[in-house]
Parts: sequence; C-alpha cells; structure tokens
Amino acid sequence: MALFTKEEALNYHSSKRKGKLEVISIKPCDNQKHLSMAYSPGVAEACRAIHANKDDVYEYTNKGNLIAVVSNGTAVLGLGNIGPEAGKPVMEGKGVLFKIFSDIDVYDININATTPDEMVSFCKMLEPTFGGINLEDIKAPECFEVEERLKKEMGIPVFHDDQHGTAIISAAGIINALEISGKKIEDIKVIVSGAGAAAIACSNLYVHMGVKRENIFMFDSRGLIHAGRDNLNKFKQQYAQAEDCGSLADCMVGADMFLGLSVKGAINQDMVKTMADNAIIFACANPDPEIPYPDVKEVRPDILMGTGRSDFPNQVNNVLGFPFIFRGALDCRATTINEEMKIAAATALAALAKEPVAQEICDAYDVDSLEYGIDYIIPKPIDPRVLTWLAPAVAKAAMDTGVAKIQLDLDEYKKELEARMAASRARTKAVVDSFGYDI
Repeated sequence: MALFTKEEALNYHSSKRKGKLEVISIKPCDNQKHLSMAYSPGVAEACRAIHANKDDVYEYTNKGNLIAVVSNGTAVLGLGNIGPEAGKPVMEGKGVLFKIFSDIDVYDININATTPDEMVSFCKMLEPTFGGINLEDIKAPECFEVEERLKKEMGIPVFHDDQHGTAIISAAGIINALEISGKKIEDIKVIVSGAGAAAIACSNLYVHMGVKRENIFMFDSRGLIHAGRDNLNKFKQQYAQAEDCGSLADCMVGADMFLGLSVKGAINQDMVKTMADNAIIFACANPDPEIPYPDVKEVRPDILMGTGRSDFPNQVNNVLGFPFIFRGALDCRATTINEEMKIAAATALAALAKEPVAQEICDAYDVDSLEYGIDYIIPKPIDPRVLTWLAPAVAKAAMDTGVAKIQLDLDEYKKELEARMAASRARTKAVVDSFGYDI
C-alpha cells in the first residue's frame, strides 16, 4: 500500500518554500558591527589568515562541514537518464539526509556534463570550497573513470555512493550472515545479477574482504561475463570467468550468495531451491526486488535475505553509510576514502546489529523486538547509534592508514557527535516548524 499519493508527493516538494533545502545565516547580523565583521572590512582578517596558511580555510569557513553532491542525472535510481534538472529533487533529498543523519551541509550541484573529462574538470575546480564530493547518479562506465581520476587528482574525499553505499551495507550483512551460517568468506560462491556501478563496487569490496575473484559469477543483460565474450569494458573484464559456465539458473546451483542489482523477476523459486544451505540473498532492485521476500521464505526459510525495502527484514539502505562515512572523513580531514575506511564502516555496522535495540526503534517498525539473527543482521537506518559507531570507526581507519590530516581523541569525539546531533536536530526542527507545514 502506498504511503502517499502523487499529489501529496508533489505538494511536499512545492508547498511554502520550493524544494527541500535552504541556506541560512548562523552568525548574527543585526547591527553595523556584525555587518562589518561578516563582510567588509572585517572579513579581510579571515582572508589574510587563510592566505598566510591555506589550511585555515577549515577554521574560518564552512569548508570542513560542506559536501558537494554532484550529478549529471544520467543514472537516477529507477528513472534512468532523466537529465540534471529532473535529477535535482533526488540531489536535494540527498542533502536532507546528510543534514538529518550527520549534520553535514550540502550544496546539490546538477551539471550539464556527459563526458568524464567535463565532469572531472568541473569537480576539480570545486576543491577550494568543499570538504568532500559525493558523486551521484552518474551512469556506468563513466562513473568509474570519473571517481578514479578525482581520487588521484584531488586532496579531499571523493565518494560515488551508487557504487560504494550498497557495497558497504551489504558487506556488513555478509559479515553477520557468514557468522550465523558458520561459513568462511574465502569459500563462498557468489552470484551477481547486474554489472553496473553498484555491482562492480560490491564485488571489489567483497574481494578485498576475502572472497575469491574466481568464485564471483557476474551476469549482465547478455548473460554470464566470461572470457569468450567481446566488448567487455575493463571493469567487467575483472570478473570474466575463464569459460562460459551456463545460464543464471545453472550457476545458482550450490551458490552461497545471490546479490541482485538488476531487475524485478531476475530469479525464481526454482533457482532459490538449488542454492547451498543457509545461503544469502540480497535482492536490491527497487522498488521491486529480483524475487519477492515471501517467495524466498516459502521455499527456503533457512536463507538469510535482505532487500532494498523497509517493509521486510534486513534493509540494504545506503543511508546507513554515506552520512556517517563522510562525517568521519571530514572530522579527521581525510584526503580520501579508502578501502580500509569502507571495511571499518561495514564492520562497525555488523557489530552494532548485535547490540540491544531500543523499544522505540522496534515500535517504529511495528515489531515487538529486534534481536541479532537471521531476520536482523543489519541495523535499522533510524537507529541514532549508527552515527557514533560508524563515524569514529571511519575516522580511526583514516588515521591508522595515514590519510587523516588531524588526529582525534575517539572517546571525546563520540561525545561531541552526540551533542552535535542533538543541537542540529533542535535547530532543524525549529526551522521546519516555523513554516507551519501540514503535510
């Protein structure tokens, strides 16, 4: 059942102030002295300080808490290549999530650019203003090249969430699913339906965690990716099987994991029946997964299953990742987001799923309790502890791997995060309430 009508959704975006974001001043500007400090001549003192020491831009401006969400609208989830204007509501929404989950400010930047050269050139010019760049809804294979080049050529973290968000959240699920099933990651056979940005990034992270590359069977719209096929880009070639091992149904036999990042109906109950005992299925196509949750449980109740939906257990939701990963990266002033930081986020999420869950979170999902096990291997997105578990873990990994410019006292940092979010929620609520929305 839909939670809203088309008219309600459009009214949500258009009522009162248009869109979902607003820039407000956070310093008083009520008299001549304030005005003189905010702009001329007082602003010159901040300018001189930064000119003398460029790193002081983090002290005297908002750069350290500012993310650019950059998109060209060529691969908007569920909508495809709809262009930068039509993609803007999604990017504004991303800004809302950054703010409410991690108190990070965002400018959404929707650009008329289609080539990697154009996108790379544009993003590089943003570095003086932003503390990090979240690439969003850019189609494959261009998105791979853009992110690769920007990570090499920029000194701030660049993160393509469409690639790495699903990878990190599903990796957390894998850690716990394997623990429950008693399997070792180096032994599992993984079937991947889909070969786009998310599928490649998930597979890359799984390999970094210990999955053997030869045990990953990846399918695109033409079938299994194997060495006998032509026209495979370099990203797909990494996962080409030495020979054609058959259809998706053939490869599903004995599989320990199915990862779906493709389309509704990609697999059926007969395929599911042939999987290994205590297998894992993450069917992440939205809004309809590759196979419905009830269909899997009807024939294989032992399977640990997750989807992209909130109305079934184990939601693989990117909001469990990007706000907190960027929070940790910004606060230790990391120059990049590396594999160790991603795995630290996944490990922290997996550990949090083993902790007792507050009753108000259970009530929000209309369940009596949430306890670690087959139906709860991934924390819920609204759990406020995600911030204080993930951001410090990411910051620690950045410091341990030498990509952090400043060192944090992690115990104090956790306390600061809690206080920061309480204040941010209060400010945001006051602003929203002042408009008197009835939606």
